Amino acid sequence: MTPAIDDKRAIRNVAVLVLAQAILGSQMPMIFVVGGLAGNQLATNPCLATLPISLIVFGSMTTAPWLSPLMQKHGRRVGFVIGALGGAIGATVSAIGLYHGSFALLLVGSYLTGIYMSAQGFYRFAAADTASDAFRPKAISYVMAGGLVSAVIGPQLNKIVHDYSVIPFLGTYVAVIVLNLVGLFLFFGLDLPKQTTAQLADASKLVRSRMELLKNPNIGVAVICAMVSYALMNLVMTSTPLAVMGCGYTEGDANDIVSGHVLAMFAPSFFTGHLIARFGVKTIIATGLLILGCAGLVALQGVTLTNFFVALILLGIGWNFGFIGATTLLAQSHTPQERGRMQGMNDTIVFGCVTLASLASGGLMNCSGGTPIEGWTAVNMAMVPFLALAGGALIWLMMRPRQVA
Repeated sequence: MTPAIDDKRAIRNVAVLVLAQAILGSQMPMIFVVGGLAGNQLATNPCLATLPISLIVFGSMTTAPWLSPLMQKHGRRVGFVIGALGGAIGATVSAIGLYHGSFALLLVGSYLTGIYMSAQGFYRFAAADTASDAFRPKAISYVMAGGLVSAVIGPQLNKIVHDYSVIPFLGTYVAVIVLNLVGLFLFFGLDLPKQTTAQLADASKLVRSRMELLKNPNIGVAVICAMVSYALMNLVMTSTPLAVMGCGYTEGDANDIVSGHVLAMFAPSFFTGHLIARFGVKTIIATGLLILGCAGLVALQGVTLTNFFVALILLGIGWNFGFIGATTLLAQSHTPQERGRMQGMNDTIVFGCVTLASLASGGLMNCSGGTPIEGWTAVNMAMVPFLALAGGALIWLMMRPRQVA
């Protein structure tokens, strides 16, 4: 009967986190569409066009190491409210940067937006905190499914507010400010445990060191697969608006393609947890990596709108299976006492690699060839070695029990 009682509490928290993912999460597709375009407008060097997006991810990477322990000590709600405030302040600074035509201020605002992105990354872990073992993968996937609504709200809202001001993209950042300030009140509906001082003292004696955690085969492979899934998704998605418009299509087309991509990122979440429970987490991660490879193959076949749509939809589905699978494997591989250390370290590593991917995206897209088509080809070819790394690590893990036996 205990799991049933725990899951009633977990269901309430999942409902709140789904709403937060839907409302606050809609800012991410909005910013990822306009970030590279605004950077392209303000940067003196076209190779730096995607630097605003890179700074968002870098902000997330540098926030995770202090935000995760803070939530371990003071509770998830505090961290999530800080994240929403960071998003509001970041959008404000970015809007000021656009108003004054300052690329530097746009970068500062982007970095602060990374505080929100980091906090959003912990929604999936918060869903698992009060869930039973059986409900945990489903709780994670349901929260990720909240992004399905954000995939509709974000790009469509972007179309409405795009012409709000004569200054391009300013309306987007004003809308993001409002989303953060309204959405932060949702977190007061969470019912999540906060550890006492005595519990924290006892927990500190049971926590493995960072190196001990990473030496655990399940943890090491989970981190690698999460890192590759997220970094490759970001690498391709960041350059997509530049590629679409560079090939002669409109900003509206770019919004629609990103909307389809984000829908594909989160729509499978309604059944990803069930698939993990039925077929096993490693099988689902492997499927995700395979679909990511297929996305690259489709993108390399041409630059029609159909190619862009299909490639980005496959990219979203592959990310969903790979990232949710890796998150579930990670959550199964550490103790509750190690949650703050392991989750913070995981997101630091993952978003560190995503930062490098978003930086590389602009360089590959704008500076690796003479045409947008050549740049787009370079972006998709760059996926190959990283898929080989994650696939090799996963095969090693899947074969390891047989070797031990």
